[in-house]
Amino acid sequence: MSADNKNDSRPKPSPHKGGAKSKKPAAAPRGPEKPGMKARQAAAKILAAVVDRRTSLDGMLDHEHGNPAYRELSEADRALVRAILNSALRHLPRIQAAINSLLQTPLPEGARALEHVLAVAAAQVLYLDVPDHSAVDIAVEQAQADPRNRRFANLVNAVLRRLSREKDAILESTRQVPAMPTWFFERLEAHYGAAEAEKIAEAQLTPAAIDLSVKSDPALWAERLGGTVLATGSVRLGDFSGSIPSLAGFDDGAWWVQDAAASLPARLFGDLKGKRIVDLCAAPGGKTAQLILAGAAVTALDQSGSRLRRLKGNLKRLGLEAETKEVNMADFQPESLFDAALLDAPCSSTGTTRRHPDVLWTKGPEDIEKLADLQERLLRHALTVVKPGGTVVFSNCSLDPREGEEVVARVIGAGDHYERVSISAADWPGLENAITPLGEMRTTPAMLALDPPFASGLDGFYAAVIRRK
Repeated sequence: MSADNKNDSRPKPSPHKGGAKSKKPAAAPRGPEKPGMKARQAAAKILAAVVDRRTSLDGMLDHEHGNPAYRELSEADRALVRAILNSALRHLPRIQAAINSLLQTPLPEGARALEHVLAVAAAQVLYLDVPDHSAVDIAVEQAQADPRNRRFANLVNAVLRRLSREKDAILESTRQVPAMPTWFFERLEAHYGAAEAEKIAEAQLTPAAIDLSVKSDPALWAERLGGTVLATGSVRLGDFSGSIPSLAGFDDGAWWVQDAAASLPARLFGDLKGKRIVDLCAAPGGKTAQLILAGAAVTALDQSGSRLRRLKGNLKRLGLEAETKEVNMADFQPESLFDAALLDAPCSSTGTTRRHPDVLWTKGPEDIEKLADLQERLLRHALTVVKPGGTVVFSNCSLDPREGEEVVARVIGAGDHYERVSISAADWPGLENAITPLGEMRTTPAMLALDPPFASGLDGFYAAVIRRK
């Protein structure tokens, strides 16, 4: 707790949201802007865009084409904005519960801008190493600078100072609040059970470590890079915050960045030596590289020219070659059928919240339904491009069974034309709990517990192997 909070004995206004009872502060001449003010204003604007307008965070944080308020900041302030937003979005239900616990009456309709100012400040007070008095003072300044929020400046001051004073108790009291939107947590409960859903929700609060897929000798590269070899064969780096291209082996193409869970689907084909395989949604190319290294002749498809150029650049760095085609896979009609196909299908990406905490706020149940329907159409088409007896590995990074198990069950149907090829848990030492009773693969962020905790977890992934009869 800051000295500012300890020694402040001024009377505190009653924290309530009702606009009619809030005393409107008199307008005063503006002094010099507080350092860090623009960063907090940018964070509040971007948080509003994610939560209220379902705008992707990655796009807004792009250094060239992102949010204008973000682009005009210094690199240090950009880093602060990223830290605030990642913490706010990971913990938002708990932040909202904490703020609501300090308010006597609801905020008036239309006070969303004020809610985002409070959330940005609360994320700093509760979860970041930012001096409490700085977060509070700048939030009050934010409120005073915005005509929509000016009358609530005293409220902001009172709520946040109390949040600072009672931080430990408030953190404990909100611990039982699932750190996910209610709609998604309820879906997890329905499929995984309450206990496992809670583990998944808690696990996604820890940012993901960096995993590398290596061409050969994972133990050697783990030693060189100060990492550890996972049960998947990936190399997980330690608590790393530097530049990836500066690491040994990058320029030589010895490895590429790929979450350990994302590396699993390409390993489900078995022996690929001498076989022709098509990677149907190939960019950025990590799985394509795995298939090439496994000995397959690979054709890589992507409907985006820019993404395909990225794939080609990645393969060039790795010293690997594949035939590439810019085409929507749903329209792809090969001249001759393939031995196998990999379909890593477009999905809601709800398994990647350790890396992308905005996903659960930019997606909703209707998105999952639309994407599941698309996946079914794509999977049915994928099965037409392989020979009879050929296999398709279907995968995606969603935690929702509507996009995984249910898609495959509908496509297989009575089993007249296609059959599921069961994955054996015995073939996956250390990941036995990722193999379902039906012989499919399902990873979650709560799997692969390691010490220290930052090195734990996997992206949520689903994969199944299907044979065309």
